[in-house]
Amino acid sequence: QVQLVESGGGLVQAGGSLRLSCQASGNIFKINAMAWYRHRPGTQRELVAAVVSNGDTNYAHSAKGRFTISSDFAKKTLDLQMNSLIPDDTAVYYCALATNLVREVVADLVQSSYDYWGQGTRVTVSS
Repeated sequence: QVQLVESGGGLVQAGGSLRLSCQASGNIFKINAMAWYRHRPGTQRELVAAVVSNGDTNYAHSAKGRFTISSDFAKKTLDLQMNSLIPDDTAVYYCALATNLVREVVADLVQSSYDYWGQGTRVTVSS
């Protein structure tokens, strides 16, 4: 059984930084992609950043220049360095993992591309 466990969320002031981590465990033959999504209050869950096995990344417009995704698929880990946080970044952040992709085109990945999801870690940015 595959599990994803996120950590690193918390309360931070605007302008501050947080680093989220995700550890996958279980029987995973091959990781094709991992991603961070977030669910902000009153909105749909949305992509923050994604990475595929060749290192290609994709960022949401709101994350570009502020957030950095990093991964070690051999260790089944995924991180998200978040800098210059703003109150609008307040959300529950979810880690996702894909193992059944036919093509690893990071820009084409959508939520249904991912097979496993974590329980989420809450990030609150105060003004």
